[in-house]
Amino acid sequence: MYVKDIRWIQRYNHFLKAFEQLEKAIELSKQRDLSELEEQGLIQAFEYTHELAWNVLKDFLEYKHGIYNLFGSKDTTRQAFKYGLIKNGEIWMSMIKSRNLTSHTYNSSIAQNIVNEIKTMYYDEFQLLVEIMKPFIAEE
Repeated sequence: MYVKDIRWIQRYNHFLKAFEQLEKAIELSKQRDLSELEEQGLIQAFEYTHELAWNVLKDFLEYKHGIYNLFGSKDTTRQAFKYGLIKNGEIWMSMIKSRNLTSHTYNSSIAQNIVNEIKTMYYDEFQLLVEIMKPFIAEE
């Protein structure tokens, strides 16, 4: 596929690669219990997938809607919800809170909660984002 030199599309392609890594970790967790080290890898995959996801949304909102006053993941999430790019705004806000807690993964209860949220909520939201963005990719 020929990819135009548009920033949001470049970032989206990076997001897809990160999402694939997260997907591998999720699939492994369905086959067996993850070790503590593997859970940390799952959390790290979530961290960079989330970082790329909200930056894709930010770049897309700038490119398609001329919105340039987005100053972080919360502002971007609110606008993405407003424009229908994400469907579950509360889950995305929860995702931001979890992302901010990931520096505390040495605390096993925090780490386990984040792992469970990734597996039961956040992964599905990333998957939905992929589907929502496909028509926009096809337009370019």
